[in-house]
Amino acid sequence: MSVRCVRKYRESDRDAVRDICYRTGLMGESAESYWPHKESFVELWTSYYTDEEPESLYVATINDVVVGYLTGCMDTASAPRPAERFAAILERYELWNQPGVAEYLIRAKQDSANDTEHPKGELLDPRWPAHLHINLLPEARGTGLGALLMKQWQDHLRQAGVPGCHLGTIAENTRAIGFFERMGFEKYGRPVLIPGLRGPVGEWLHEQLMVWST
Repeated sequence: MSVRCVRKYRESDRDAVRDICYRTGLMGESAESYWPHKESFVELWTSYYTDEEPESLYVATINDVVVGYLTGCMDTASAPRPAERFAAILERYELWNQPGVAEYLIRAKQDSANDTEHPKGELLDPRWPAHLHINLLPEARGTGLGALLMKQWQDHLRQAGVPGCHLGTIAENTRAIGFFERMGFEKYGRPVLIPGLRGPVGEWLHEQLMVWST
């Protein structure tokens, strides 16, 4: 019988978290299809949480193997802005010269020129100051581990007296939307185009903000 567990992040989990991030980076599938430079992708999406706020990071395991994670931030306003992190990583890895990534960046620039309303990625509102990202490998989905991760995080926020939390997810990912709604999140605002990002058959994708109050 497999043993499922949710626990606090340990430094030894860092490589596993980064690997899962990349393997699930596009609606649960690999990010390689649009961002083939793994190191910069995982640096962008995991480094703040593993290196600056590890106490807000939880992992899910099956038989002691890490199969998912929830990265959290208790106070979004105090964390580095996503645009600042992106700019630094863009320069560090010279992403305009990275095959595949450069094409994505060009497409994003073109999309932005045609659509002036961009995804927020974060919500600076004192009602929902915290935020999270959650990802699970295929073998962990449908096992209840996702709900356990979310409940652990929500209990953590309640105990700390944090009034609420927000997240951004892809609006076309109806499975994710349904999961978050079951965990008590509600949609906030309307979906907004994500510049450069495309779905499996080339369709445009949109970001949906969602909020939860303790």
